[in-house]
Amino acid sequence: MMNSSPLHAQDAHSAHNPELGNLPVWRLEDLYLSPDSLKFRNDQERALREAVAFEARWKGRLEEAATQTGENGLGTAVRDMEALQDLLGRLGSYTGLTYFSDTTNPANGKLYGDMQSKMVEIGSHLLFFTLELNRLDDKLIETSIANDAVSAHYAPWIHDLRLEKPYQLDDRLEQLFMEKSMTGAAAFNRLFDETMAALRYTVDGEELPLEVTLTMLQDADPAKRKAAAQALATTFKANIRTFTLITNTLAKDKEISDRWRGFEDVADSMHLGNRVEGHVVDALAAAVKEAYPRLSHRYYAMKAKWLGMEQMEYWDRNAPLPETSNAIISWETAKDTVLSAYNGFAPEMADIARRFFDERWIDAPVRPGKAPGAFAHPTVPSAHPYVLVNYMGKPRDVMTLAHELGHGVHQVLAGGQGALMASTPLTLAETASVFGEMLTFRALLERTRDARERKAMLAQKVEDMINTVVRQIAFYEFERKVHTARREGELTADAIGELWLSVQAESLGPAIRISEGYETYWAYVPHFIHSPFYVYAYAFGDCLVNSLYAVYQNAASGFQQKYFDMLKAGGAKHHSELLKPFGLDATDPAFWAQGLSMIEGLIDELEALDKTIDKDINRV
Repeated sequence: MMNSSPLHAQDAHSAHNPELGNLPVWRLEDLYLSPDSLKFRNDQERALREAVAFEARWKGRLEEAATQTGENGLGTAVRDMEALQDLLGRLGSYTGLTYFSDTTNPANGKLYGDMQSKMVEIGSHLLFFTLELNRLDDKLIETSIANDAVSAHYAPWIHDLRLEKPYQLDDRLEQLFMEKSMTGAAAFNRLFDETMAALRYTVDGEELPLEVTLTMLQDADPAKRKAAAQALATTFKANIRTFTLITNTLAKDKEISDRWRGFEDVADSMHLGNRVEGHVVDALAAAVKEAYPRLSHRYYAMKAKWLGMEQMEYWDRNAPLPETSNAIISWETAKDTVLSAYNGFAPEMADIARRFFDERWIDAPVRPGKAPGAFAHPTVPSAHPYVLVNYMGKPRDVMTLAHELGHGVHQVLAGGQGALMASTPLTLAETASVFGEMLTFRALLERTRDARERKAMLAQKVEDMINTVVRQIAFYEFERKVHTARREGELTADAIGELWLSVQAESLGPAIRISEGYETYWAYVPHFIHSPFYVYAYAFGDCLVNSLYAVYQNAASGFQQKYFDMLKAGGAKHHSELLKPFGLDATDPAFWAQGLSMIEGLIDELEALDKTIDKDINRV
């Protein structure tokens, strides 16, 4: 029977799995004891009361405040807004994390929906602030920053905010957009989450959730991979009308917003949010697409040969090589592996990551209704981040843990910037996570002496990098096609499927046969729903880290401090400022070529290692 009260994932310290050991369940009472707690109710009332008071004090008075210093100055207004954002972020984080603990629980859905309504109500009293601030004259803003220490502290946030000035609407329109979002984009996001969480996939007569079924695509048995792939395709197809409606609605919703605000390209609003120039992303996408034959096409042709196939099926793409160990990796082993790798780079990094385990900031077990995939949620600087993974003991699960803990370390370090400036643009938000993966991979590879084990490890790393770079740029191209085509009218499921297959065929290459059923696989990718055009951030981060890691390998000393300084900056600096100490420049096309060359180098190394193994076998 489905529980009708909000799920308190913190009620159980861990879930025991005979193969994996004790898997931690996150401790959400660090935010609030429960949805019924007095503090949770009081904070909602306090947030509304303080928002009303903030509006009464500052609305219509920011121009005057910009001419003053101290308690009546503009900096004080920003500081008061920051305190409110921290409080609202705590409330929103708690309800969101509770909801994602079990999205199928009606009480969790109600809690989440009610909090969204409350946020809109409170936000209506705060909306004036950024709009009015952006209407102030540039000279007045700069004078305030020059004369008031508090304003100067918030200068990076103020300057960032003013980038949005050309796309800002009048106050009443902005309020309408905000209030209607609950019944528009937010509602369809929730429909996607709850629909996806409730779906089951029939494999050999057993009903399985999404995460377990997707993991079967990494099984050593080709029959199991095929069965899982067909089960995914069957369920996606049965629900494709719903996912098509969601996709059409959200693409149209975005087009309306973009048109009213004056964004020309379908991805311009994301570029602005990421504080990255469109031509930089264009250069990245072009470089990756140009490298398809040298990366994914070449690697998958090699893999097909290793698997004894002329051409792989799409469900063989992430199949393990014959050399890959089938051993299940326990949670304790995964923990020790990641912390050891982090410690080898910098003990401070390991110390921060260890707190996630010791203080139960991680939710690891797979369970019905839990959000699929993995994420690190920063919550607010006055609290701490949380990490969600669905751990099943696969090598990729260890890398996912390293990835999300990289985010977590970044979020802890950036917390010192405060609620307004801690958040990092997506392009740089993936840097620490991918760097954490790279550290873990290199540490494991260095202590692996057996040539066949090294081959399996190298192959898996190459696949992960292809998934992060090639696949995500293909996703980005797919989104561009969908959103561009949607401007001409509603898209059928078949039309979306054709766009999906076109970018997949181009990126994967001739070594992979894309057979019937795969045309529906666009339906389960949550980034397309929650954050349109987010996906290029993964490729940006991977290429950046490849270049960054090359600097680290060649650095005599001082790299770690520069790295921590970059993470501590949060969103207070542009990517050009953050990369300058490392001698890197993302606006230079050669930057992307350098990042991609590392992937190509790993494929070269893998090919050479394979030839060595073949010679050894022939010699025997």
